[in-house]
Amino acid sequence: MPKGYWIARVDVRDAEGYKDYVAAAKLAFDRFDVKFLARGGEHEKAEGPGRARNVIIEFPSLADAHDCYHSPEYQRAVAIRQKVADGEIVLVEGV
Repeated sequence: MPKGYWIARVDVRDAEGYKDYVAAAKLAFDRFDVKFLARGGEHEKAEGPGRARNVIIEFPSLADAHDCYHSPEYQRAVAIRQKVADGEIVLVEGV
């Protein structure tokens, strides 16, 4: 079965408030046994406007990626993140 991924691109507006998001999101990530492949760090904007923070998270399947995003645990984290950051997340199936 192909793995699933979240690709998140984020601009954090409130670094202190973002810590609350990270703590809340950890509950969902622990439940779904995720693996972080990229989590911030150095990057190069090759095309397009880009974002300051780029994250790639691996899940056992696309269904797990979907279920994690829509889980009550992660939706609580989303409410926090949307107050302190701007960005987008896409869920994709691996090859």
